[in-house]
Amino acid sequence: MKFSYLLSIFGIVSISFAQAQEKPKDSTQTTLDEVIIFIKEQTPDRLPTVQNQTVFSGKKNDVLRLSEINANRTTNNARELFSRMAGVSVWENDGSGIQLNIAVRGLSPNRSWELNTRQNGYDISSDVFGYPEAYYNPPMEAVDRIEFIRGGASLQFGPQFGGMINYILKKAPEKKFSFETQNTVGSFGLLSSFNALGGKQGKFSYYAYNHSRQGNGWRDNSAYTIRNSHLNLGYDFSTHWNLHLEYTNMDYEQQQSGGLTDAQFAANSQQSLRNRNWMGTPWNLIAVKLNGRWSPKVTTAITLFGLYGERNSVGFTAAPTVIDAINPTTLQYANRQVDRDRYVNYGVESRNIWNYTLGKKEHHLAFGLRVYQAKTNRKQRGTGTTGSDFDYSVSSTYPRDLDFTTQNVAAFAENFFQITSNWSVTPGVRFEHIQSEGSGIFNRVNGVITPFANQTITRNQFLLGVGSEYRIGTTNLYTNLTQAYRPVLFSDLTPPATTDVIDSNLKDANGHTFDLGYRGTYKNWANFDVSYFYMAYNNRIGTVNRYTNDDPTQAAYAYRTNLGKSIHRGFEIYADVSWFDIFGLGKKWGKLKTFVSSAFIHARYSDFQTTTVSGTAPNTVITTTNLAGKRVENAPSFIHNFGISWEYKKISVSVQQRQNSAVYTDATNTETPTANGVNGKIGGYKVVDLGMEYRFKNYNLKAGINNLLNENYATRRSGGYPGPGLIPGEGQSFYLSIGAKF
Repeated sequence: MKFSYLLSIFGIVSISFAQAQEKPKDSTQTTLDEVIIFIKEQTPDRLPTVQNQTVFSGKKNDVLRLSEINANRTTNNARELFSRMAGVSVWENDGSGIQLNIAVRGLSPNRSWELNTRQNGYDISSDVFGYPEAYYNPPMEAVDRIEFIRGGASLQFGPQFGGMINYILKKAPEKKFSFETQNTVGSFGLLSSFNALGGKQGKFSYYAYNHSRQGNGWRDNSAYTIRNSHLNLGYDFSTHWNLHLEYTNMDYEQQQSGGLTDAQFAANSQQSLRNRNWMGTPWNLIAVKLNGRWSPKVTTAITLFGLYGERNSVGFTAAPTVIDAINPTTLQYANRQVDRDRYVNYGVESRNIWNYTLGKKEHHLAFGLRVYQAKTNRKQRGTGTTGSDFDYSVSSTYPRDLDFTTQNVAAFAENFFQITSNWSVTPGVRFEHIQSEGSGIFNRVNGVITPFANQTITRNQFLLGVGSEYRIGTTNLYTNLTQAYRPVLFSDLTPPATTDVIDSNLKDANGHTFDLGYRGTYKNWANFDVSYFYMAYNNRIGTVNRYTNDDPTQAAYAYRTNLGKSIHRGFEIYADVSWFDIFGLGKKWGKLKTFVSSAFIHARYSDFQTTTVSGTAPNTVITTTNLAGKRVENAPSFIHNFGISWEYKKISVSVQQRQNSAVYTDATNTETPTANGVNGKIGGYKVVDLGMEYRFKNYNLKAGINNLLNENYATRRSGGYPGPGLIPGEGQSFYLSIGAKF
């Protein structure tokens, strides 16, 4: 990895020297200083009515242009990056930024699994239907912009409740050769180097980057190394047809500090009681994209995509109250547990737009087809080594070895009707055929195999929706009502114990989302989006207890089935004001902006059955209660982000504060934390971040302080990886970065 840092320095010096040898430019040409003065566009922005074979009219959406935000992009600081998107919840596992854990509207942020997660328009999660966790996300230094559509995205992008997020990577510039580099140092051994080159020669274009990062981490035992590489090759067959080949590779090794009890957190949140826990997820993505125009009225985009990835973890996963100590008899640590997944996915997606005229108005029909298959091999509970390094070898066969397959065929159509010059209506429909299969070995003890009950779940699902938008000058009123659903996950089909039972008629979660809002800009100094949302989440899956053979004199067993629903509603508010522009002083004093991004969330269970067991057979007693009225776990009551920034010529400085309410971490709303730190309420917090940038000629100098006031806080509790217990947020840290672009 040090080689990449040396290569970056050499690249900057050599190109700078080459530029110094160039002849002076003609005085009539635009000077370099005039080009690099800050001229920032509005962000967040909204997507246009139609773009890239997709209709966005009437949908709640945001576009973040990352170059216009002072945020720690080196470590993908989600708290800063998403501060201008109202209501985005963030889980912070560590400061590495390897995984982003985000959600909206009171849903779980766990590896963004309530979102349809994409890069350049294609899937990047493990399995969109059976295991939608996003173990990979691109380095934010390589991202041009982030597009985020809330619940109304389900018709054109597939089933989800949280919406669709799409990371759009930078692309080849319109010149023969360009080179970009950004090199960062920071607290706790942070070293990072991002290098990219690209260009266009005739009909051929290319863009490639490599991002390498390493650090020791703020907490003990949290060292990591990561590398992200990407290649995009393009060829223009004609003015209207082009082909792009994309390949992405990520690999990392991350030491996991594990969780703490609340007492341990209060004593020293930086401590770690685990030094033998590791995780790595090598990830490979490939896509072939054909874009073209059949006629002036019909355009198309066809994407063939694939994923080969792994999830490898090894560690001592007991609660933080259990000490991971050397056995005085064997003089060795206990054997660690090894869990491994392998994902092999591929699919093809076709998106099309037909622009047609009806009644003297232009309308747009978006339609498409998707075929997809995903295979997951899951090996769990392997007996690992007694060592401390990242070694996921096992001493014997895995006790659990399962195979899951998902097959999907989908078709959608959504039509934008321009009723009047200001009013549009967009109805749509999506059809999903999904077949999920599971097989393999559920458990193996002393050579005795417990087979996994082969399961096949087939469903055909229609989703309907309609959106509308009414334009008033540079503002618009919008509304959208769309059905959504979430297929049964692999984890729902896999009981924790051999005595547990899965409902053979387990149903997918379903429901709908509703948005009503007003958004837009006023002159050149105000930007806003204020909206109300309502989401019904039905058929939520949980576990209750039942008597064996329905006989109260016998023992109880756990039964996993659909138990109830939750209702999520609230307000999402964003507004920013450019104060100097109000008085016409922007050209003289630059831009002084303030922004507020807030969400008020009321997420409650309206019906959710639960049970407790007391006594033993033949005196077993099952007590049934209902969680109606309880707050949904991990759902904050409010999320507030406040920020102020000043941009003048070549300098930009910003300060922001995130304020998050307390959350419950279990559906029963446990107030007092359990002794092991796994359940219990997490208090609210306020975190302040500072960022700045200075540009001179082709260079930039960036710096920042995260958690400026050194707030001691936590955002989540874990029952498994990255280690059971309370997971502390990062303490105060700084970074300093220098970059260049030629």
